[in-house]
Amino acid sequence: MENGKRDETGEGRGLLFLCVANSARSQIAEGYARAFAPPGIEVWSAGSEPRHLNPMAVAVMAEEGIDLAGQRSKGLTEIPTERIGTVVTLCADEVCPTFPGAVRRLHWPLPDPAAADGNEDERRAAFRAVRDEIRGRVAGLFR
Repeated sequence: MENGKRDETGEGRGLLFLCVANSARSQIAEGYARAFAPPGIEVWSAGSEPRHLNPMAVAVMAEEGIDLAGQRSKGLTEIPTERIGTVVTLCADEVCPTFPGAVRRLHWPLPDPAAADGNEDERRAAFRAVRDEIRGRVAGLFR
């Protein structure tokens, strides 16, 4: 995360996970980042068209011992953009939102598990697969 740092005041050290709905992928990433980030790293998630926190995202993260219940879907206007040093977009088939300004940019093209078809078990499996992929990628940010 050091290469996302803008200055010695800590400004620009924040980490933002950005997608369209801010209902599943970016919320899961925010949950893991809050659990894994070293002190001093602020973490947010947002969407270009925020909707609601998906209950299945909350359920599969609870399986990992991470409580998302206090999180909510947010738009980019609710994020202190001046404090962001790294932006991770998590869009696959959708048009990814853009973030203004000079920041470190990462793109993780992951399918939206909220769009998965099937019965509850099949949809839960889609959420778990994306959750597990996000866990590894977020952990890698802090190694």
